[in-house]
Amino acid sequence: MKGKTIHDLNIGDEGVFQKTLTETDVYLFAGVSGDQNPAHINEAYAAGTRFKTRIAHGMLTASLVSAALGMALPGPGTIYLEQTLKFTAPTRIGDTVEAKVKVVEMLSEKNIVKLETTCTNQAGELLLKGTATVMPPK
Repeated sequence: MKGKTIHDLNIGDEGVFQKTLTETDVYLFAGVSGDQNPAHINEAYAAGTRFKTRIAHGMLTASLVSAALGMALPGPGTIYLEQTLKFTAPTRIGDTVEAKVKVVEMLSEKNIVKLETTCTNQAGELLLKGTATVMPPK
């Protein structure tokens, strides 16, 4: 399985990865990352926050961008070089998150592609936005 090379890509091409984030996903991410923030894993604590309930880790949501890059566009073999992120709304447990990537710049001589990255929930609410820089497979 191989993703698209820079010669297969065009400005405006898009890729999508979608996942419903479960309570299990949040606990597994807390264990793998070491981020045991009670805002993510303690309902009693989270009830006292401005969100009124537990929320998923921002980086768990952002990791779905990685899945979109590595599995959809450019796809398998892509090397992630850089990512900017702005978190715009919380991801709640049970949200179905759509990570979308869109080619906005290509530097063919360096085999570098820049993509606009967004994550939205099932209501269309923007959860995060940013820019990824990748090397597509050769």
